[in-house]
Amino acid sequence: MSLPELFLIAVGLSMDAFAVSICKGLSMGKMNFRHAVIIGLYFGGFQAFMPFTGYLLGSRFQNAITAYDHWIAFILLAVIGGNMIKESFDADEDSCNSSVAFKDMAILAVATSIDALAVGVTFAFLQVAIVPAVSFIGIVTFLLSMAGVKVGNVFGCRYKSKAEFAGGFILITLGVKILLEHLFFT
Repeated sequence: MSLPELFLIAVGLSMDAFAVSICKGLSMGKMNFRHAVIIGLYFGGFQAFMPFTGYLLGSRFQNAITAYDHWIAFILLAVIGGNMIKESFDADEDSCNSSVAFKDMAILAVATSIDALAVGVTFAFLQVAIVPAVSFIGIVTFLLSMAGVKVGNVFGCRYKSKAEFAGGFILITLGVKILLEHLFFT
């Protein structure tokens, strides 16, 4: 997997965390850099941990389904991307609070990184070098989450749904690319 492709996956995966970070920033009366770092560490850490876990799970089954791995990658990315796009149109407003307590942040970090678990399974099928990949995803998510806190603090929730839509579109596009490469170019 090329660096630009990995970057697009990292950005796509981090859009949920970015959207929640916007809400966190919105709920802060005044921008708190320390809280932004904590939020970034939670989201970035979980976005790195979950694909690593998915990779370990996917590696166990890789040999059994090698002939179908491109279809699995396509379906997983399409479903994740489709759900993100669907969520971008939901009228329900997420409850926003500025708490960075362990319980609050751990729940949000797990919820925003579940899709990364499935992407990790895809990485196993594509034989991606996992440590550099998850490190990169974690760093991108960390930076975008910190930026999301700032955006939310300054602009409010105006960009939340657009971020989720863009993330979903990116993941679906990459899923289609993987499928087409395996069907027509290998």
